[in-house]
Amino acid sequence: MHTFFQRAPVRLLAVLCTLLALGGCAGMSARDPVRISLAGMEPLQGEGFELRFALRLRVQNPNDSDIDFDGVSVALDVNGRPFAAGVSADKGHVPRFGETVISIPVSVPALTALRQALGLTEGGDIGSLPYVLSGKLAGGPLGTQRFSQKGTLDLPSLGSARPAPR
Repeated sequence: MHTFFQRAPVRLLAVLCTLLALGGCAGMSARDPVRISLAGMEPLQGEGFELRFALRLRVQNPNDSDIDFDGVSVALDVNGRPFAAGVSADKGHVPRFGETVISIPVSVPALTALRQALGLTEGGDIGSLPYVLSGKLAGGPLGTQRFSQKGTLDLPSLGSARPAPR
């Protein structure tokens, strides 16, 4: 009987912690996913057999609370093939119901650029190319937020992209 009373505070503490954790999870409201679109690409100084670009992303927060992040990872597929990838440890903030534009340096291996160029010569519409942008915003109290967005790159304007119709 002496053992039961010694363990009772530990059991009570475990039950209270479990209830607090469940209450905290239930209190978190449903959040809409962050919207990220390709705003542009600007050339950067490359090294050796690679091309470098600053990928400009527009980040929109459709939620009633701010989003803080401390890292970004992106991958860009063009015309159904991997094209560029990059990461940044920069910190950022997107206000509630607001937006911001961030810049992520990405690398394009020379062989990948060559394959893309050869793919364009195989026919098809070279005025616009389909793309898929995927990645994640890391950090913040809600953890990592993944994203994926499809659109079309317009080659004549080369600095613009338009999202795919929904």
